[in-house]
Amino acid sequence: MNALWRQTRSFPPAVQLLMANQFAINLAFYMLMPYLAAHLSGDLGLAAWSVGLVLGVRNFSQQGMFLIGGTLADRYGYKAPIMAGCLLRTVGFGLLGWVDNLPALIAASAATGFAGALFNPAVRAYLAAEAGERRVDAFATFNVYYQAGMLLGPLVGLALLAADFRAVCATAAVIFAALTLLQWRALPTRRGADKGSEQEGVLAQWRTVVTNRPFLLFSAAMIGSYVLTFQVYLALPLAANDALGTNGTKATSGLFVVSAAVAVAGQLRLTGWAKRRWTPHEALARGLATMGLAFVPLALTPPDTPALTLISLVTAVALLAAGSAVVYPFEMDTVVALSGDRLVATHYGLYNTVSGLGITLGNIATGALWDFAQRHHLSWLTWSTLSATGLACAVSIAALARSGRLAPDRPTTVATA
Repeated sequence: MNALWRQTRSFPPAVQLLMANQFAINLAFYMLMPYLAAHLSGDLGLAAWSVGLVLGVRNFSQQGMFLIGGTLADRYGYKAPIMAGCLLRTVGFGLLGWVDNLPALIAASAATGFAGALFNPAVRAYLAAEAGERRVDAFATFNVYYQAGMLLGPLVGLALLAADFRAVCATAAVIFAALTLLQWRALPTRRGADKGSEQEGVLAQWRTVVTNRPFLLFSAAMIGSYVLTFQVYLALPLAANDALGTNGTKATSGLFVVSAAVAVAGQLRLTGWAKRRWTPHEALARGLATMGLAFVPLALTPPDTPALTLISLVTAVALLAAGSAVVYPFEMDTVVALSGDRLVATHYGLYNTVSGLGITLGNIATGALWDFAQRHHLSWLTWSTLSATGLACAVSIAALARSGRLAPDRPTTVATA
């Protein structure tokens, strides 16, 4: 904790504010979202298709609108989209607790999703601009606050549910309202280094980004990492339920805790360790390989062995979180490097949209593969495919680096904390 505090204090005040801002954003988001489906189906009695629609609208309005959010940030500065996103989340989360008809719930869900599309690219572009040559350190520290919010949010939400779901929504809305006010009062106005972007037409901005071939190749190579990370929500819970039955839900909750705890406790150490030993591209490749190898224990676990399966699940989650912690700061830094410090938020926006589309398609493929493997008693097939996906991503990044299609590795300063 002392190392985290020293590291945080070593950055400019605006960066410190963005980190605290992200912790509060995730705290409020994850205190509500894990319990929304139960509220919609249980308290409001919506049909399963309606619940899926409400949740799907939120995901689509965020993933599908990241490019818009990034474009707005590059045109009008980073502060305005961050404030607008927090304000929109205030309204959306407030409505989710008080409306009970499907159209209003869809509108509230869309608002919460678009809010994320507004502030996510802007926050990352702002952080990169303020951190300068310390981008890797900044994103590593940022991820600690990000994961800490994910870790504490569900616990706070569970405590508030003792009152009712409205208490959860009201608290989350108040947090976002406070964040809106805080950004307005304390966050300096900031634009990217590309001074001409606000005079450039939107289509011209997009043309610049979509014709950036090295960036597109990197985005495609990284899709598999997001598919693997999402398995904490899909394949790993399915395996827990299959092996542990009624105890599967409790095991899944424990896996979330392990994942966030590894990231919170290990992020700064892993980043510093990687920077001392590898170039940024080597760190990316090795982190991705670790994410792929995380699924090997599950592939080797015999069927119908609950205790061994649980051990393999915990091992997989820990390795997946450690690999992600190595990858994340170098990944975010590489996006900025490939943008050439031009239209950084728009690049982040498209990058998030591509990864979101990859998650959707990857989940469909993983679900279909899971069903096939279960029918034919080939449980190892799903895990072997996921493992191969991570290794393929690692090979792709290494190949791009060798071919010169990625930005040259630049010297990195080892963190002092």
